[in-house]
Amino acid sequence: MSDPAGETRPRGPGLSRERVLRSAVEVADAGGIAALTIRSLADALGVRPMSVYHYVANKEEILDGLVDIVFDEIELPTVGGDWRAELSRRAHSARQVLRRHPWAIPLLESRRSPGPATLRHHDAVLGTLRAAGFSPEGTAHAYVVLDAFVYGYAVQESSLPFEGTDGVGEMAAPIVELMSAGAYPHLLEMTTAHYLRPGYDFAEEFQLGLDLVLDGLVRWSGSPSE
Repeated sequence: MSDPAGETRPRGPGLSRERVLRSAVEVADAGGIAALTIRSLADALGVRPMSVYHYVANKEEILDGLVDIVFDEIELPTVGGDWRAELSRRAHSARQVLRRHPWAIPLLESRRSPGPATLRHHDAVLGTLRAAGFSPEGTAHAYVVLDAFVYGYAVQESSLPFEGTDGVGEMAAPIVELMSAGAYPHLLEMTTAHYLRPGYDFAEEFQLGLDLVLDGLVRWSGSPSE
């Protein structure tokens, strides 16, 4: 294929749709979804922009492919297994995947052309809930509540100005100084007694919150099978 100037636009050695999409993930991981353009993707692949169009029609198709890749990385629950254990494992896996790809959080439920991995993922979660004894309506509600917690937690975690236990004290020190005048006693207490305790890790909140959600679903639904 040639451009208007007569230059040949190579497809690139070893280029494939899979390689294009995997490279798109790397671009998004490095700079966020705003950094992902046809040109930046072509640069990452070492080809000309028009070469990318041999494998994807447009950026929308790229986003569809990225969402499918992300869902494929999340562990599937086993339908018919212990539903709490299976959905807990799936939730922890989703959290880890979204830590790697925080740009994907607002995209996961936005696509109108879901790929096979996306459909397989949703079907497995729905099947796990149905096999546990949730009604169709209860299954729909449970899935929404679970993902609201997991995605919401992932948004909070990706926004933190520190990683794990590193930097908590450094970040909190000037805030504590602002609160020390006594105007915000409850914030000061929570910061000094909880957030600044040795070894505090925001990740601790995930299992606590997940257990609360799962316990609540059991009580609300009339105790599905364990």
